[in-house]
Amino acid sequence: MKMNPLGRTGIEVSELCLGSMTWGTQNTAEEGHDQIDRALMAGINFIDTAEMYPVNPVSAETIGRTERIIGLWFERDGRRGDVVLATKHSGEGLAAVRDGAPITSQTIPEAIEGSLRRLKTDYIDLYQFHWPNRGSYMFRKNWTFDPSGQNRADTIAHMEDALGALQREVERGTIRAFGLSNESAWGTTQWVEAAARAGGPRVASIQNEYSLMCRMADTDLAETCVNEDVGLLSFSPLAAGLLTGKYQGGAIPDGSRMSLNGDLGGRKTDRAFAAVDAYLDIARRHGLDPSQMALAWCLTRLFMTSVIFGSTTMDQLEVALGAVDVTLSEEVMAEIDTAHRAHPMPY
Repeated sequence: MKMNPLGRTGIEVSELCLGSMTWGTQNTAEEGHDQIDRALMAGINFIDTAEMYPVNPVSAETIGRTERIIGLWFERDGRRGDVVLATKHSGEGLAAVRDGAPITSQTIPEAIEGSLRRLKTDYIDLYQFHWPNRGSYMFRKNWTFDPSGQNRADTIAHMEDALGALQREVERGTIRAFGLSNESAWGTTQWVEAAARAGGPRVASIQNEYSLMCRMADTDLAETCVNEDVGLLSFSPLAAGLLTGKYQGGAIPDGSRMSLNGDLGGRKTDRAFAAVDAYLDIARRHGLDPSQMALAWCLTRLFMTSVIFGSTTMDQLEVALGAVDVTLSEEVMAEIDTAHRAHPMPY
């Protein structure tokens, strides 16, 4: 398992990151603990969660349950030092958390204290803002997102105010590093510049959706990541399970995400299934497991710090772990590029 630097923090994280968002709905606490045990055995040191988890569905009754499950593992095993732990502060609009309040210097200490209690730890290694107050291009909003109504001065003032609150948490020892999620190239650059200008922790990473089927980061964000040492943490590298092939031909396996979230968060389109067919064909002809091919491809990206994957079964976890041993040939990489050009942005 390769280790990569987390921005300029001096922290190193494994190239695969164990996602946790199904623990507490689709997975029990015991299953989540088994996943942590197996992941650490395989060399993973990085676990990602969020105060709003679990999902499928998100509900007021389950908010914080995933963090509590992780906290119970820390309490059981006492292995906090073996894990680089990342969690997230929910942004504006999620009614189940702080009645939908935006991220502010007032909500940051409260949110951190809540996460620390649930996680049964004294510190968070990477504290991320789950999405920006001003909105995001992520979650299929790239088709309609309109930034023309933004007030630039207010955005910059918010960033500087939030960084001040984060710096106080760094000084208290409750967080070690700061990251973004569902941000844009412009927003990421402004966070970097605000820290240089006004102080506060420099953004170390950005967690955005990225996969063979969602490659928006290949454009402006990739350049930002490379030039500013802000590493990408990709989520949904298997396109919510589409790239496994399990949904082809109208199949909806029992207990799968599609059985709980019918349109896979807007990813279920006719063009998506055609794109999956193209990638499955490449994997089949080259004797590759399609999930491992998709994960291994993400690991080749020069701006990638860690690829976050989630599993609901141990068999799925084992397949994902095997991706680090897969090397994609130049021929496979060229065929993937051809498929991407034929099936761009399928959702």
